[in-house]
Amino acid sequence: MEVKIQSVHFDATEKLRSYIDKKLSKVEKFSDEVISAQVQLKVEKPEVAMNKYTSIKVLVKQGELFAEKVCDTFEEGVSLCVDSLLRQLEKYKEKRHAK
Repeated sequence: MEVKIQSVHFDATEKLRSYIDKKLSKVEKFSDEVISAQVQLKVEKPEVAMNKYTSIKVLVKQGELFAEKVCDTFEEGVSLCVDSLLRQLEKYKEKRHAK
């Protein structure tokens, strides 16, 4: 699976990038229909808590799945987005097998 990471208003560290890759590997293992993932990380208003915006778009064979969260840390946001995407993938697979 191809993973593109875009960080807006800051440079993502290698540690953060490897964390994202590790978490997204769960999505890839869950379904073989996953083609690629696009991760966008953005800092909103640096002086405020809960200012880390994380969005992940996953392309699958029959469409795309999307999750976005605003949290205190990017790690928390990525983790919550991946959990949401796994639930969406489960529903996607159920719909595909029902046909």
